[in-house]
Amino acid sequence: MEYVVLLDDAGRSIGIEPKATVHTTETPLHLAFSAYVFDRRGNLLITRRALEKVTWPGVWTNSCCGHPAPEESLEDTVRRRLNQELGIDVDDVSLALPFFRYRAVMDTGIVENEICPVFRVIYDGPQPLPDPEEVESAEWVDWQEFSDSVLSSSRDVSPWCREQVQQLRQLGLDPGQWPTADAAALPPAAREGMDRRLPR
Repeated sequence: MEYVVLLDDAGRSIGIEPKATVHTTETPLHLAFSAYVFDRRGNLLITRRALEKVTWPGVWTNSCCGHPAPEESLEDTVRRRLNQELGIDVDDVSLALPFFRYRAVMDTGIVENEICPVFRVIYDGPQPLPDPEEVESAEWVDWQEFSDSVLSSSRDVSPWCREQVQQLRQLGLDPGQWPTADAAALPPAAREGMDRRLPR
């Protein structure tokens, strides 16, 4: 069974809950991540969420989202989920937005409520092989065109993706030149996982 890490308002871990039951009309605040996968030419891999997903099924969004397991670092989670959902192995993973937080409500009343650090990933490998249980389809798009269309509201994307794109554009037009954020700005629950990765 998969579990998510529950958080208080300061981003400290206060327990765990099964992923299968955490998303309701009163979803508690929990830890997640978002990843934006770019190739060396500045194209972004976007994905359409599987039609069976509990939250925002069939909606276009960023490359990958997910939840770290208890005691798993976010960077390890990013690598694991990209492999599971898109069949890609990545090395170049960097922190872009350390303390992104959002809350969004679907028309059905189901709530997403996450502290969701955002990672930039550079990837130049074989074409992704999406897991149909997670991803309906995927495509590469020019980052500037995509972000322009999101900011102008001419492209419909998930609510977290829209807010993240607004903040990511402030880092500069070239994703390859984005500064790596300070891991000290991560929520405490995520820093605990990162600390476990550091050499002693």
